[in-house]
Amino acid sequence: MSSAYYKPDEILDITIENGVKKTKYSCKTSAILGFQAGAFIALGYLLYIRITAPLTGDIAGLGTFLGASVFPIGLILTLIAGGELLTGNMMAVPLAGFAKKIRIRSILQNWAIITFFNFIGAIFVAYMFGHLAGLTSEGAFLEKTVSIAQHKLEANFLEAFVSGIGCNWLVAAAVWLSYGAKDVIGKIAGIWFPTMTFVAIGFQHVVANMFVIPAAIFEGHFTWTQYITNFVPVFLGNATGGVVFIGLAYWLAYKKQSTQKIEKGKAALVMLKGSKG
Repeated sequence: MSSAYYKPDEILDITIENGVKKTKYSCKTSAILGFQAGAFIALGYLLYIRITAPLTGDIAGLGTFLGASVFPIGLILTLIAGGELLTGNMMAVPLAGFAKKIRIRSILQNWAIITFFNFIGAIFVAYMFGHLAGLTSEGAFLEKTVSIAQHKLEANFLEAFVSGIGCNWLVAAAVWLSYGAKDVIGKIAGIWFPTMTFVAIGFQHVVANMFVIPAAIFEGHFTWTQYITNFVPVFLGNATGGVVFIGLAYWLAYKKQSTQKIEKGKAALVMLKGSKG
């Protein structure tokens, strides 16, 4: 009887394959999937705000828990419905690089394209639904949006960088677990808990910030210069969390088993060709 999930060394191989595949998409495909992922994460954050804003005072803590519980819908949609999310690619694509399947240029090119289209998707939701539809521009919802954005912008470079590491250590782990599950329910569970954890803790996610800070800016609070000063350390922290604490860590832990499998596969193929000859 086969198990419902892959073992960690098998997940490594699956992740490497996905990392290679991500760099092979056409620009059009990357653009569409990048937009989708940015919008999905923004919609998850919008749901978080709509749930937590009315819950204040003694039940504010419960509100945070409830908000964190629903936020993962964005990553679930991205990984199951289809999307290219920068933070996940910060783990999977470099892993393909560690395995020498792709070059550094391909990694950087992928990150640049997905960053841009994640941003377009996120600010689309912030402007269309948050600003024009009024979902983050009035009453308690505006107050919550501004409060969240202000808290993120108040962090200094080091604080934002370290917070970014913690965030993508968990988000990349969620992606890793989703690759390890063989069924949809298993994938949802694998995505849900690490994502909920990072949100409840309050770590900074570069794509989530692409929604909440512009949403506050569209209502006349803060500036784009302030946004950029937050974007840089959070981006670098997320990259460190994904590349080092998940990608590199598991590559160093399991690369021997992965290499042995590849060599056995090559040997079996040679033998097969020899027998046919």
